Amino acid sequence: MTIYYTLTFGLLASEMLAFCLFVAPVPFKVRRRLFRFLSESPLVAKFAYGIKISFIFVAVLFVDALQRMFRITTEVEIAKSSGQGMQDVRTETSFAARKFYAQRNVYLTGFCLFLSLVLTRTFYIIQDLIHTQEEYAKLKQTTANNSRDNLKAGDQEKEVERLKRDLEALKQQARSQAAEYDRLADQYNKETGKPVSDKRKD
Repeated sequence: MTIYYTLTFGLLASEMLAFCLFVAPVPFKVRRRLFRFLSESPLVAKFAYGIKISFIFVAVLFVDALQRMFRITTEVEIAKSSGQGMQDVRTETSFAARKFYAQRNVYLTGFCLFLSLVLTRTFYIIQDLIHTQEEYAKLKQTTANNSRDNLKAGDQEKEVERLKRDLEALKQQARSQAAEYDRLADQYNKETGKPVSDKRKD
């Protein structure tokens, strides 16, 4: 395998490793720090820019490998149809090897490009998920605080209503006790022969 296809294979392996890292079941805080570092670090931004340039070269290699595979397939079909050049086992093996290498290069570069798209989309989806989870946590905290404040306000209103009811009960009890006292005083005065005095005027 030539040097550029070896580098393409290394890029494909690194993409697979990065994808496994992105979808690994790690705690939310660790994932948030990792993606914040990846999205805000200037060093990572420069590295990502270089990777995007390398994908342009991989795309060129993909087109070249695709053309070479079609050309070799056409040559094999022409050789089979003409009946010339396929009598020798070494020639047939050479055609098969060339076709195999061309297909391998197409698959290698194609999967590298495809996985780059998947990796980019996965990165942005997970980033949106982290943002949504942060917003949900803030909204949950705000709702809990508002509910707590509403419960406190409701408890205060209930306490005020209870105190009002107790005050009315005490007033009613005081009025009934005053009326009972006046009745007993009038009855006592009648029995002892003392003049009845109007307590309310006093």
